[in-house]
Amino acid sequence: MAGAGGGGCPAGGNDLQWCFSQVKGAIDEDVAEADIISTVEFNYSGDLLATGDKGGRVVIFQREQENKSRPHSRGEYNVYSTFQSHEPEFDYLKSLEIEEKINKIRWLPQQNAAHFLLSTNDKTIKLWKISERDKRAEGYNLKDEDGRLRDPFRITALRVPVLKPMDLMVEASPRRVFANAHTYHVNSISVNSDHETYLSADDLRINLWHLEITDRSFNIVDIKPANMEELTEVITAAEFHPHQCNVFVYSSSKGTIRLCDMRSSALCDRHSKFFEEPEDPSSRSFFSEIISSISDVKFSHSGRYMMTRDYLSVKVWDLNMESRPVETHQVHEYLRSKLCSLYENDCIFDKFECCWNGSDRVAHVHTAASLPFRHSRLGHLPTAVHGELPLLLGGSIQHQEVGSRAGQADADAASPGTALGAKSTVWAQQVQLLSPPNGISWAASSEARGSVSSMDHPHGWCLPQVGCLPHSMVDGF
Repeated sequence: MAGAGGGGCPAGGNDLQWCFSQVKGAIDEDVAEADIISTVEFNYSGDLLATGDKGGRVVIFQREQENKSRPHSRGEYNVYSTFQSHEPEFDYLKSLEIEEKINKIRWLPQQNAAHFLLSTNDKTIKLWKISERDKRAEGYNLKDEDGRLRDPFRITALRVPVLKPMDLMVEASPRRVFANAHTYHVNSISVNSDHETYLSADDLRINLWHLEITDRSFNIVDIKPANMEELTEVITAAEFHPHQCNVFVYSSSKGTIRLCDMRSSALCDRHSKFFEEPEDPSSRSFFSEIISSISDVKFSHSGRYMMTRDYLSVKVWDLNMESRPVETHQVHEYLRSKLCSLYENDCIFDKFECCWNGSDRVAHVHTAASLPFRHSRLGHLPTAVHGELPLLLGGSIQHQEVGSRAGQADADAASPGTALGAKSTVWAQQVQLLSPPNGISWAASSEARGSVSSMDHPHGWCLPQVGCLPHSMVDGF
């Protein structure tokens, strides 16, 4: 069993290097199906990392705080809390088993000392409160120190309870359970910028929930046809706009993206904008419809752009231009000649996710080789394994010397709108056994790369990776 470690990035060369900053568990150890991680998500500050597995458990890791002796420490993540989020269920009306696997986790913006997150399996969404307690009340009038009721006839004086220090205890308690609203499997949840509502999407419908109301939701999108034989597409992902609480997008299996405005009507059956790239007839094949299915869509933190992920590529769209993406990056082009084999073993149906960094200048995606893929709008910045694919948002590629990259990185990190994290330039890759990983998450910062300037790299900074392995292993860390 491996704890924190990784050694550091190899020195030498002009390009910055990727390295493991921390590994939880032994990679070569056989694990049960229930222990395989299915989703990961940083909170808004980047201090907490939540992972969900196929056994319905959620493990939260907390980033170590910097101290005076190690002002530029790695910021390693240690186990903070573990709890069972979902249990296996059985739908007796449909004779259907509902597995406990965690499909998505989304953090709510922190409003007080406690943290709140949403977790969902195929049918049920739960709101969890994560709080700390390091004091306990003692000196009750009606109970003794062991919690037993005292004989009221022996109480001769009125006592004022006092707070006594105790060992730190992290409690996870379910605050709300949102159930019985989805007929099909939930594939997305997204918290609104108003901090009061969120949406949940399944294959055919999108529902709008209020965080305080569990017994009803509003159906805002319904693409189910009157005759299911006429079904031509399903919803694959949905997300709220980061700033406009009335705007959301959802993607489909036909490779289209629809932007909807809830101010126009209660049921958003008519989209406000429709994004679709015309298909090249010369590249049409039997697999075209499968590989064009969008598996993930993410708004940039500024809200100006959105990024979509299909099987072979990543596309960046400008919300003001619906006809075609402003950028297209081929990620799995080398697999195009092997689509027949991938279809035979069902690998062609694997789903991949994508995410922006805090400055909207870098995108991260997963590849079928279980390796990270980094796209940067800055020329010659490191892209992990496969080479560079710069993002050109807002201007031309800038070719910079190595010595200027750290300064540019600090400028990127200091830019406003870092909604997905503000404390560490760390990204987490979930570990999937026997199948490609399909979830990544990013935390970017106001300190960001400057805070890791001493991280074993000769050119001043590097991007550490946190790999999270089966939850059954975390008790020993």
